[in-house]
Amino acid sequence: MQYPPIMKGFPELLHGGDYNPEQWLRWKDEIWPKDMELAKAAGINTLSVGIFSWAVLEPREGEYDFSFLDEVMDLLAKNGRKAVLATPSGAKPQWMAEKYPEVLRVDAERRRALYGTRHNHCLSSPVYREKVRAINTALAERYKDHPALGLWHVSNEYGGECHCPLCQARFHEWLKEKYGTIERLNESWWNSFWSHLYPSFEAIESPSPIGECDNPALTLNWRRFTSHQFRDFYEWEIAPLKAITPDVPCTANLMAAYPGIDYFDLGRALDVSSWDNYPQWTGDSRDARVLMDAAFNHDLMRGVGGQKPFMMMESSPSAVNWQPVNRLRQPGVLMLQGLQAIAHGSDSVQYFQFRKGRGGAEKFHGAVVDHVGTRETRVFREVAEVGQRLRQLKAVTGSAPESRIALIYDWENRWALDQAAFGHKNHQKYEETVRAHYRALKGLGHDVDLIDQTCGLEGYTAVIGPMTYLLRPGFAEHVQHFVAEGGVYVGTYISGWVDEDDKAFPGGWPGPLKEVFGLWDEETDTLDETQHNHFGWKGRTYQVDDYAALVHTRGAEVLALYDENFYRGYPVLTRNVYGKGKAYYIAARTGEDFLRDFYADLLSRCGLDPLVKGLPEGVDCASRAGDAGRFLFLMNGNPHAVTVCLPGGVRAEDGEAVCGLTELRPWEVLALRLNEGA
Repeated sequence: MQYPPIMKGFPELLHGGDYNPEQWLRWKDEIWPKDMELAKAAGINTLSVGIFSWAVLEPREGEYDFSFLDEVMDLLAKNGRKAVLATPSGAKPQWMAEKYPEVLRVDAERRRALYGTRHNHCLSSPVYREKVRAINTALAERYKDHPALGLWHVSNEYGGECHCPLCQARFHEWLKEKYGTIERLNESWWNSFWSHLYPSFEAIESPSPIGECDNPALTLNWRRFTSHQFRDFYEWEIAPLKAITPDVPCTANLMAAYPGIDYFDLGRALDVSSWDNYPQWTGDSRDARVLMDAAFNHDLMRGVGGQKPFMMMESSPSAVNWQPVNRLRQPGVLMLQGLQAIAHGSDSVQYFQFRKGRGGAEKFHGAVVDHVGTRETRVFREVAEVGQRLRQLKAVTGSAPESRIALIYDWENRWALDQAAFGHKNHQKYEETVRAHYRALKGLGHDVDLIDQTCGLEGYTAVIGPMTYLLRPGFAEHVQHFVAEGGVYVGTYISGWVDEDDKAFPGGWPGPLKEVFGLWDEETDTLDETQHNHFGWKGRTYQVDDYAALVHTRGAEVLALYDENFYRGYPVLTRNVYGKGKAYYIAARTGEDFLRDFYADLLSRCGLDPLVKGLPEGVDCASRAGDAGRFLFLMNGNPHAVTVCLPGGVRAEDGEAVCGLTELRPWEVLALRLNEGA
C-alpha cells in the first residue's frame, strides 16, 4: 500500500527533533545559525518548534509577539528545513492562571491545582478554549503561506483529568446524550445495588476517593468521558488550523499504551498518528525484550492511525533523565531505535531534544547537541549516521506493512478489566497478556496489525482477541461474520463476560460468542504465584499460571486437557467449526512457549508463511510494501551476534543479492529489498 508523504511535496523520511530556540534568545546571533549548520551536518530535515512557547508568544493577555518565531521559521526555510510547528496549549502562561483560576485543574479529591508544571489545564474551561482558539488562529494566519511550514504539532502529550464543576457539568451533558433518561442510566448501571439510584443526572459526581469509587459503570463512563474530552479539545484546537491551512496535516503526539485516552478513538481525528518512543535500554541481554516491547508500541501507534505510516515524534538520542536508571545508548542502539520505527511503518525519526538547555527539569536529558555545543560527540556522530541511512532508505517513504494477522488491544476493555473485582483484583494483566501474544507472533517472523474492537476484520486471515472481557456493541456480530465467512479467530479465558456498561451477560460466558466457540465457560480458578497446572499438546507439556477456566464443550473439538486439580480432564484448548471458519479457545493463561508453538502450528495451517523462518530470540522482523517495492528489516536486540537464514530473492541496500545464513552484529539493523515475486 502506498500513501502520500506526510508533508505535502516533501517525499522524504523525516529526521529531526524538538527545538527550543526561545531558550537561547540572548545568544541567538551565535547559537541559531550554528544550530542550522549542526542540523545540516546531522542530516536533520525538520525541527519541531513552539511546543512550550506560549509565555514568549503571548507575554501579556492579547499581546502577541511572534518575532522570535518569525526569525526561526525564516532560518528553517533559508536552510531547506521544514517546521513541525506546535500549538502551545501544553503549558499555559502564568498570567492566565492568575487572572482565570478556572483554567487550573481540580483533582479527584476536589482540590484545585496551583500554577506550575505542564499538562494541567481544564479542558472544559471556556476561557482556556477561547485563549487556545485565539493563539492557534493567530499562528495559522501568520504562517499559512510560510515555506517552512510542514506539519501542525497540536499541544503535547495529552493526559490527565479534571474534576472541576465545569467538567462535572459537561459530564452530565455527555451522560444525557448517551442515555437520554436518568431511568435508563440507573438500569444500565444496575444502580439498585447498594441503593445508588440517582434522581437526576446532576446528582452524579465523578469517581472520587472521598465519594463514589465502587461503581464500575460510573468509573468506566467517566474514563470514556475523559477520553472524549481530549478528542473534543483536539478538534477544537485544529478547527482554525484546518480552516486556514487545509493542506497542512495535524497530529498530536501520543504515548503508546497510555491508559487515560482511547487512542483508537482519538486517532480517527488525526491526519497522521505520532508518538513518543522511550525504550528503557539496558545495554545487556534484557534489550531483546525491550526491542519487542518497542515493536508492539510502534504497531499499536500505527494501528490507531488506521495502519497508515505514522511518526515517531520523540525518542532520546542518549540517556534520558526520568527513568529509574538512565543509561547511555550502547554504540549501534541509536540506529536500532530509529530504524525499528521505520521498519514498523514510521516515516520519521525525531528526537527529544535537539539542543540541551542550560536549566530546567530536562537540562540533562539526552540531545543531539550536548552542552559542549559541537558535532564532536559520539551521540552527534551516531545521529548523523542515522540521517545518512534514512536518505539511503528514501524509497521506503509512504509504504506500509501489509499484515493478514490482527491482534486486538482495546482501551475500553482495559478500563473495565483494570477495575474488575475478581481473580487478581487490580492486576488482571490485560496489557501484559496482549503483549505476550504479540511477542509470540513476532518471534515467529510475522507482521502484526494492532486493532481494537471497533476496527473492521475484513482482509485478515487470523484475528486474535485475548481477554475480551467487555464486548463493545457490534463486536460479537463482527466476529461471528468473520468466522462464518472463513476467518480464524482465537479467544481466551475471561472473554465475553460483560456488556458495554460492565453488566454481566445472562446465560453464561463467553456471552454472545458462545456459539462461535462452541462451548460454555462455567467458572475460572485463580492461581497465586506458587500454584500451577499443566497440560499436554502435541507431545509437549506446558504450564498454566494465574487463570484456569473450566469449560464445557457444546460442539467444539477438544485439543488439550488439564493434567491436575479437580478440573483434570477439562478442556484447556478447543477448536470449533463455525460456518466456513474456525474459532479456537485457550482456556488458561499459558507461558509464551505454548503461544509460540500454538501460533506456529495455527498460522501454518492458515497458509501464512513467516517473513523469515527460524528467527533467533531477540530479533525483530518487519516489512513494508509500496510503489517502490517490498522492504524487509531484520533487527538484532541482543548484545551478541546472531545468525539468520534469509529467504531467496533479497538484495541489500547497495543492491547486492544476498541469501542464506547471514550474521547480524549486536544491535545491528539489516534493511533489504525483496525482489518481485519473492
